[in-house]
Amino acid sequence: MSSIYADIIIDISHEKLDRTFQYIVPESLLEKVSIGTQVQIPFGNANRNITGYVIGLGSKARYEVGKIKAIQDVVPMSVSAESRMISLAGWIRKTYGSTMIQALKTVMPVKQKLREKEERYLVLQLEEDAAREKLAYYQQKHQTARARLLEGLLEKPRITAQEAAKLFRTTAEVVKSMQEQGVLKVESERVYRGLIQDQEKESVEAAVLTPEQNQVLEAICQEWEQQNRPCLIQGVTGSGKTLVYMELMERILKEGRQAILLIPEIALTYQNVQRFFQRFGDVVTVLNSRMSQAERFDQMERARKGEVQIVIGPRSALFTPFPNLGLILIDEEHETSYKSEGTPRYHARETAIERARLEGAHVVLGSATPSMEASYACRRGRYALFLLQNRYQDAVLPQVYAVDMREELKSGNRSILSRPLAEAIQKRLERGEQSMLFLNRRGYAGFITCRSCGYVVKCPHCDVSLTMHSDGRLNCHYCGYQTEALTTCPSCGSPYIGGFRAGTQQIEQVVKKQFPEAQVLRMDLDTARGKTGSSDILQSFARREADILIGTQMIVKGHDFPYVTLMGVLAADLSLLASDYHAAERTYQLLVQAVGRAGRSSLAGEAVIQTYHPEHYSIQAAIRQDYDAFYEEEISYRMLLGYPPAVNLMAIHGACQSEEILASAMEYLKRYLLRVKKEFKTQVIGPAGESVSKINDLYRYVLYVRQGESEDLCVLREKLERYIEINKGFDPVYIQFDYN
Repeated sequence: MSSIYADIIIDISHEKLDRTFQYIVPESLLEKVSIGTQVQIPFGNANRNITGYVIGLGSKARYEVGKIKAIQDVVPMSVSAESRMISLAGWIRKTYGSTMIQALKTVMPVKQKLREKEERYLVLQLEEDAAREKLAYYQQKHQTARARLLEGLLEKPRITAQEAAKLFRTTAEVVKSMQEQGVLKVESERVYRGLIQDQEKESVEAAVLTPEQNQVLEAICQEWEQQNRPCLIQGVTGSGKTLVYMELMERILKEGRQAILLIPEIALTYQNVQRFFQRFGDVVTVLNSRMSQAERFDQMERARKGEVQIVIGPRSALFTPFPNLGLILIDEEHETSYKSEGTPRYHARETAIERARLEGAHVVLGSATPSMEASYACRRGRYALFLLQNRYQDAVLPQVYAVDMREELKSGNRSILSRPLAEAIQKRLERGEQSMLFLNRRGYAGFITCRSCGYVVKCPHCDVSLTMHSDGRLNCHYCGYQTEALTTCPSCGSPYIGGFRAGTQQIEQVVKKQFPEAQVLRMDLDTARGKTGSSDILQSFARREADILIGTQMIVKGHDFPYVTLMGVLAADLSLLASDYHAAERTYQLLVQAVGRAGRSSLAGEAVIQTYHPEHYSIQAAIRQDYDAFYEEEISYRMLLGYPPAVNLMAIHGACQSEEILASAMEYLKRYLLRVKKEFKTQVIGPAGESVSKINDLYRYVLYVRQGESEDLCVLREKLERYIEINKGFDPVYIQFDYN
């Protein structure tokens, strides 16, 4: 019999070991070793016992057979990755730049088996007459403990051992003796941790789709049969995208396949799970980062065994090990949380499309405000676009008003609440309706604006706002341009120039002082801590236990409260003025999503947007809910300045404890890029300090590379990786690559 050789990746996150090593599979392990198996192997001259993953098997030796070592054992209690997930890890490594082991750890979120939890049950074995006869015998012989337990079993023939011990003060000896007498038997059942709790379990009939929803549903199914491109559902807020998701899932489940629904925030889990659990019952489960490792492991196991068919969760739920995955849905696909901030910096949208390709599954994206990347792909025929242009059940979009905060300041109002917004809140309190106040904190850090005229200090080279650093200087985080801080506005001379300082806590104090009769809830990172923090707040607001909900981005995404008729957007400009080319896009998306929370039932809705730049195209488009107008304006801007998706952009992030070494290393990278730029037709920008230039004693710099073709950027990144590997000077520097 010819030998079998395994290609193994070592479980060490180090670039120099990011290759496969070949080992012989001993005959005793042939039936245990497969693609994805975690194994113990001797490594190096000292034959240290370490672990690795099998990523390939074959009968051909690449080295002299006598020098190839043998696998020692399969790691006990390890979770085996399927070959498709290994392939996905390889794609992530190649596309986003990381070690193979980092990619494997990404696609295998639960890497270690944990002890299974079991529940023991005591079950009565005797017929009632025989049991009562035995009870009389126990009572006659004064065997009171046995009599108590048997009496309990006559009332309830199956009871948990824990409950029996508590109610009848039983001991292990009593249970054992009665088991030996044939009075009862002990059964064990596996108990899964992390099951959905406190949800309504009665099934509900499927909602009736509108003709528009039906048309989209059938068109998507037709697309699946013909080209099977990724499908984008662009639907106005409240148009019923979730109902279409459910119908698509229903069809996939009837085929015996499974579905994953990705949501951008853990806070969204509450309402989403409630809807899907009511429709599909126990085949739905949840995965998120607030679950314990044991809970995540149990739910992954249920998915692996086919005991659940639908998983709902944020980004990492994409890697649920379903045996026959049929559909990946990405709700609110424009959200930035779908992009990983750690290595590898993968995007869930692109990774979902690749996983679907490997598994023969479908991908459906949904958003009222699609990302520029998704819309760009639709307009070039790579994605199929489907529109939902009307709200469900004839609900109307809210009336939207912009309040110019420059005028409020001129009239003497320095409060965070404009007079029109305060009046609108008072009306809701009088009518018994609810209001939401959204503080747009995204991108607030350090930009400088004038409250009198709206002037913003921008970089003359990159058309993004400058950011104030702790030394008082203003910096551009794209090209490194610097200038001195300002004390008066260069445009109008006003002294009211500076950064925004108010937070949700200060706003809560202002609202309580101005409306003492109102019940107020606040939802931010401080109040939404713990596993159920966010869902507790949302459930309380849904039960109308509060009149006003104040919060950051987490309150404007996907929630549906029928009695909310007012949305107030405080400081709409904060995201608009961030030092990022996405600023206008993020602002438009946040405003439309925020406005969409109001008037989602028969009650008419209203939204008030407070801004210092009411004339800006993103704010004007949000007021009119006109996505096409916004897209055309924004894509023109991106094309003119060479930003994604019109042009591909690779960021090279560097971090080091020594700023001098980091600056030198990034300068060497720039010089190397300039040497090869003609070959790849690239433009190199920077290096410059990151928006947060130091974290945990690590200095942080970034270098940007613009290029038309993403494939060329991948090749260029691989060249950079080899250049970094052969130059010892980069050893103290941690390098990360990021795309678009």
